[in-house]
Amino acid sequence: MTLLIILVLISSLSFIYYGFTAITAKSMEAEFTRYGLDKYRILVGYLQLLGGIGLLVGLKIPLILTVSAGGLSLLMLMGFLVRIKMKDSFLLSLPSFLFMILNCYIFLLALRLVNLPK
Repeated sequence: MTLLIILVLISSLSFIYYGFTAITAKSMEAEFTRYGLDKYRILVGYLQLLGGIGLLVGLKIPLILTVSAGGLSLLMLMGFLVRIKMKDSFLLSLPSFLFMILNCYIFLLALRLVNLPK
């Protein structure tokens, strides 16, 4: 199994889980309320699900992998910035930062696979 496949599996399964949790769990509802983003909880959950599924589909279609990894990177950048704004601790902010870095790396690897017209 290649490094790209392993990283995609880690990220995609995590985002599918977190997306489902964001949509259904009361604890996530409270967390989004704490951020002042309660009206975006369902949207964020579906974006996480879509991104996670897109990563898996992207293993066969590199353009979808590139778009999904890029989108999840941006989503996690926003999540990290919200954590900073809320003055959360380093440990609470770390997962969003690490998932941002992970998906940026997947994005860069995926760019190599995409055959764009020159």
